[in-house]
Amino acid sequence: MAKHIVATVEEIPPGERKIVEIGGRAIGVFNVNGSFYALLNRCPHQGGPLCQGRVSGLLMASAPGGEYTYTHRGEILRCPWHGWEFNITTGQSWFDPAKTRVRAYEVHVEELPQPEEMGNHLPGPYTAETYEVVVDEKQFVVVEVPG
Repeated sequence: MAKHIVATVEEIPPGERKIVEIGGRAIGVFNVNGSFYALLNRCPHQGGPLCQGRVSGLLMASAPGGEYTYTHRGEILRCPWHGWEFNITTGQSWFDPAKTRVRAYEVHVEELPQPEEMGNHLPGPYTAETYEVVVDEKQFVVVEVPG
């Protein structure tokens, strides 16, 4: 799988998203309570821009007229075209989780390797002029997309 750096961790704070293009595919990257998830920005219903939809939770009741609880806060994505709902953390639809889902991609956070972690190299017969390089020690959000 090809890895693609799509943002720094700071660029997508909790509750926010960033839509990126990777290999001709629009992909929404979401930060749900500090964990990152990526979904194809295409609703399986009629191809709407799913990742531009409203993010919310679910209002659940134990029985009609019973006590209500608000669950899955910040985990439910509603398509802006027709309101189909999907779980951001799994890609599964709320109305038919066994059969309908949106494509989800693996996401993880990586740090840039430090020079001492890049291996031991033996000096060669040639030398090149070098310049000092400073690298911010930021963490990056990386999405893995099949080639």
